Amino acid sequence: MANKLKVGIVGGTGMVGQRFVELLNNHPWFEVTSIAASAGSAGKTYEQSVQGRWKLETPIPDAVKQIVVQDASKVEEVASGVDFIFCAVDMKKDEIKALEEAYAKTGTPVVSNNSAHRWTADVPMVIPEINPSHLEVIEAQRKRLGTSTGFIAVKPNCSIQSYVPALNALLDFKPKTVVASTYQAISGAGKNFTDWPEMLDNVIPYIGGEEEKSEQEPLRIWGSVEDGQIVKASEPQITTQCIRVPVTDGHLATVFVKFENAPTKEEILSRWANFKGRPQELELPSAPKQFITYFEEENRPQTKLDRNIENGMGVSVGRLREDSLYDFKFVGLSHNTLRGAAGGAVLIAELLKAEGYIQPKA
Repeated sequence: MANKLKVGIVGGTGMVGQRFVELLNNHPWFEVTSIAASAGSAGKTYEQSVQGRWKLETPIPDAVKQIVVQDASKVEEVASGVDFIFCAVDMKKDEIKALEEAYAKTGTPVVSNNSAHRWTADVPMVIPEINPSHLEVIEAQRKRLGTSTGFIAVKPNCSIQSYVPALNALLDFKPKTVVASTYQAISGAGKNFTDWPEMLDNVIPYIGGEEEKSEQEPLRIWGSVEDGQIVKASEPQITTQCIRVPVTDGHLATVFVKFENAPTKEEILSRWANFKGRPQELELPSAPKQFITYFEEENRPQTKLDRNIENGMGVSVGRLREDSLYDFKFVGLSHNTLRGAAGGAVLIAELLKAEGYIQPKA
């Protein structure tokens, strides 16, 4: 405990907050010392606050059961006991923005699972293997917020992680046009089948706001840092459809892509097999050893079989083949609450620690 960073989870009673609790249990670098939520949960032990609504298959870790939940709106009180926080609150976007900035202004780093700050110009939105250089904007953000140690870093949308890593490995072939349809698990809405029985034997061809995120967020990830801001890339052009399917966890994507300089199938497979990023170089605790795994079988990846690859932190790809209208098409899969949510945020925090952005408070 003496050498571990003290972590607070703001929004710790919801599904993503529960994932944070699970993933941080026995983490080699981080120790959960504070959990905050709405005023209605404050004052109860964590075990009491999630009684009857614990959504994970694993039990509540013993280490957090007796932590007394704090009121997330009491920023100074929560921040005073931790080195940094993970934020996964369910509030209006403007309220989330204000809350996260309030925490950052106390000198506390915020690693956010929320979408509120994804388009704030000096807030890095990071997939650690892809755009770790975007952390450079933290310096400009700190100046704006008037803090030498606090900042906000955010994780991107969960569904894009099923196809953006596969495309990222091929960027030097200059993808020009991408068509992607995502088939998204119900946990992406913070629900299970008990909460949402109408999803059984059903498909809903609409997820509010998801298509705009899926088309625009990859361009910000592939953007550049200029004058303390992130300027999004102009290509490739991406169009998507996002569909809710009766699956507990795992977002699957079908992808069509046209390149300026079309690679061969062998070149694509080689890039996927050999792709590594900063987390692999640093051997971060949550980093998958093999970021992208390709399946030769015609019927893989399958959501149920493959979502947990590399402890849910890897990305699976399959069915790569030439296309009659585009150059190639393939299928991608990622675990939406691990790689796509809490796990991705933990990996960002590990990167931030390794690069010196998160340090113990004096």
